[in-house]
Amino acid sequence: MIKLDHLNCLVTGGAGFIGSHLVDQLLARGCMVRVLDNLSNGKLANLSSHFADPNFEFNQGSITDPCDVDQAMQDIQVVFHLACLGVRHSIAHPYENQRVNAEGTLLLLAAASRAKVSRFIHCSSSEVYGSAQYVPMAETHPTQPCTVYGASKLAGEAYARAYYLTYGLPTVIIRPFNTYGPRSHHEGDAGEMIPKSIVRALNGKEVLVFGGGLQTRDFTFVEDTAAGLVAAAECEAMTGLTLNIGCNFEISVKELAEKLVAMVGNHAATVRFTSARPGDVSRLHADPSAFMALCGWRPTTTFEAGLEKTIACFRAHPLGLAGLLQSEAGRNW
Repeated sequence: MIKLDHLNCLVTGGAGFIGSHLVDQLLARGCMVRVLDNLSNGKLANLSSHFADPNFEFNQGSITDPCDVDQAMQDIQVVFHLACLGVRHSIAHPYENQRVNAEGTLLLLAAASRAKVSRFIHCSSSEVYGSAQYVPMAETHPTQPCTVYGASKLAGEAYARAYYLTYGLPTVIIRPFNTYGPRSHHEGDAGEMIPKSIVRALNGKEVLVFGGGLQTRDFTFVEDTAAGLVAAAECEAMTGLTLNIGCNFEISVKELAEKLVAMVGNHAATVRFTSARPGDVSRLHADPSAFMALCGWRPTTTFEAGLEKTIACFRAHPLGLAGLLQSEAGRNW
């Protein structure tokens, strides 16, 4: 077992949703944490509690810039690679999406190999699978991504495997299924259903369901996902492997929308069905048993408890409910 305590860690995309929670956990372990983020989706506010911490360093820069990457990689022992552009972004900007998610990953792997880092955790996505052909979906499930995002994440995986097999870089590829929780994106093309729906429901607006609502997803609370990434870095038996993180359950988008409206408790909020999103996968349901068997990780937050925490976070947001709604466009592709 590898102990992360007091090691020098680089988190790309560390100002983002999952990345900032990972930074929280690494700093709590006594790690020196350097973040590389261009703030295209991430927010400095997600990291503001760490600005005075001598073990924390923020580098504003891009994973597609060799100079930024080389500077960020100096004296680093463990890399957590989370920086990416998302699913909806890839609909309108496919080339930029693949450049960041695939080419940026390759650039980072090359720099990590030169720096002889002891661990490289590549955060991929369940989107590499496309829609489930059977459930639950183990790592052997066919990979047939529906979007350029999914394809670019799959390419990044292939590069990570190649660097392990050809150059001996100790990589681990993690495929998180859908993650939710505080700091999740409700705005722009990074916005996802749970935060978008919470913002709309809190404001008494219609919660939008794209398509028939029968699509299913497997959700993990963000602190559990971050803990899984830490566990992957510490588990030597995972070197060279590709593994799922998920909760082995599925809920339909329709049921989720109705649940959120009920939990928010604003009687003016309703559910409205609208046209389907392009590239939307119809079913995701994780089999995380291989990951659990290797490191003992288990999700500790129930879905309902996680939703309550997420709703409370948005209810208390410094922008206020009306301010949050201003940046929630509904259709975000």
